[in-house]
Amino acid sequence: MPESASRRAGMSALAPFAGRARVGRSGAWTAGTLVLLAGVVTATTVSVRTGGVLARPGHILFWYAVAWAMFAAACWAVRAVPVRRATAVILAGSAVVALTGLAGPPSTSSDMFRYVWDGTVQAAGISPYAHPPAAPELARLRDPWLFPPDSACQDPATILRLELHTFPAAQDEPGARPTGCTRINRPQAHTIYPPVAEWWFFAVHELSPADGRHKPFQAAGAVLAFATTAALLAARRRRGRDPRTAALWAWCPAVPVEAVNNAHVDTLGVLLTVLALGIVGPGSRRGVLLGAATAVKLLPVLALLGSVVGRRSMLRTVAPAAVAFVLVYLPYAAVSGGRILGYLPGYLKEEGYEPGDVRRFALLRLLLPDVAAVPVAATLIALTAVYIWRRGDPEQPWQGALLMTGTTLTLVSPGYSWYALLVVGLVALDGRAEWLAVPGAGAVLYVGSVAFPAMPLQEWAYGAAALVVCGAAAHRHWSGRGPSPAAETVMRVPQEAQPVERNQEKRK
Repeated sequence: MPESASRRAGMSALAPFAGRARVGRSGAWTAGTLVLLAGVVTATTVSVRTGGVLARPGHILFWYAVAWAMFAAACWAVRAVPVRRATAVILAGSAVVALTGLAGPPSTSSDMFRYVWDGTVQAAGISPYAHPPAAPELARLRDPWLFPPDSACQDPATILRLELHTFPAAQDEPGARPTGCTRINRPQAHTIYPPVAEWWFFAVHELSPADGRHKPFQAAGAVLAFATTAALLAARRRRGRDPRTAALWAWCPAVPVEAVNNAHVDTLGVLLTVLALGIVGPGSRRGVLLGAATAVKLLPVLALLGSVVGRRSMLRTVAPAAVAFVLVYLPYAAVSGGRILGYLPGYLKEEGYEPGDVRRFALLRLLLPDVAAVPVAATLIALTAVYIWRRGDPEQPWQGALLMTGTTLTLVSPGYSWYALLVVGLVALDGRAEWLAVPGAGAVLYVGSVAFPAMPLQEWAYGAAALVVCGAAAHRHWSGRGPSPAAETVMRVPQEAQPVERNQEKRK
């Protein structure tokens, strides 16, 4: 027998053992991924059950770090798991990770209490923009859970644990007292949330039991988080791309903490954005979905602008989005007038975004005087939009959306970590994992500023995020990979990971 023929015969005889070896390796990678995922679940659960951010911020920050490290390792390991099995693990893991957010009451934010209140007010037939929670017109709607006894606001330990707030009570209220006590932050301010968010608050209120308190909104957040995972998997498969990048959302520690435990409504905007960019094709439907996402929380307007490539896209996407945004505001504007802006102007001043009182834009303020930070940031954001409009890929609108959203958040350096949930969703849709440094920076700043108030965490956190993003982009450029196949470079399918599926495709 010729040597080549004998070699082929030998290889043929050993083929079943090679297949078993590949199966064994994939099984080991699956087991390793599950172990790491269990670490994410454990660390997140501990951080959620630690207590309020004001009580033990250092402890929360430590467990955040553990959860993020486990998450990074799990996303790396899942690359070697066959696609079909990885999809099942991602879906199951998404459900379990999301459920960890139900392990305790809101731990690092009190925004959910405003959601509960706005739902209650609408159920009573009153516009949520008409009165602030402290208004005497709404006194009949107050319940002991959201408005505990005044004694609770006189006990420092209770205030620290529950993050209670006081407000002056009107003397003409029945049984009025000098001050009131509430879980709702900024009780004298009108609500800041746009109409689609208010619809969500009303819907959750209507589906909630009378004594549900915070659990219905947390459960609703878990449903949104899992639905976003399913939408990401469908979008990646629809585009013929590796669906395992969905793990970057499904297992990210920011999701159970911010989307579920704190129940931030931003998650609804993320889901609508993923559907718009990943599932729906270009045209008016995409514009309507992005307009609705912007009417949940204004940040998705960045994804809208980042998805616009060329003049035709402007007409087909931006115009329907603008129409949808205006239409959802009209019913509330007819009832509440100019009060539909709510606390937005006051919020911008409070957070240090206004000229003359700038406390954000950390990276720009390292190089420029405070007075120049706002116009320079606006110019850089506008230039980013122009670059995407001229050089972006219309077939991959999520790339421009991620670049626009991530760049803007890095420049303005917000102090609230849940704003970057949109970045997490876009990262999972696109695959450039380096952008997860932005939500990581937000988490460090938000919790770390309480634990270490004297440290310049705004500059350090967002500076490190900018270095990670720029370093990864430079590496990708110099390695010859280029920006287009970014998703495949980050979560590339190993050649040996799915032999069975590849053989099935050949037979087809």
